[in-house]
Amino acid sequence: IVVVIIGILAAIAIPKFANTKEKAYVASMKSDLRNLVTAEEAYFSDNNSTYGLITNLGTDYRASSGVTVLVAGITNTGWGATASHVSTARTCAITVGGTATNEGEPVCN
Repeated sequence: IVVVIIGILAAIAIPKFANTKEKAYVASMKSDLRNLVTAEEAYFSDNNSTYGLITNLGTDYRASSGVTVLVAGITNTGWGATASHVSTARTCAITVGGTATNEGEPVCN
């Protein structure tokens, strides 16, 4: 009886734990994108010019462990970026300036 009860509890707990890990990965990607916005604004302010690539940001920005952030579409009026994590298939994106609909707000799928 004890083994059956432990098995039932494990069957309930394991999926909830996996869902919690997924939420943590998404939160990490969103946080990295928000930090990128801050670093890009600092770069723009310091250089008084267009936004910079991640490689130009130097030590002002570093993505979390396991997160890959790609900046694309840099123009004089804005930029966009995507973030992915090695442990999930979900991705997050953010746009700032230009024709952004949810400017500065990470959106995940």
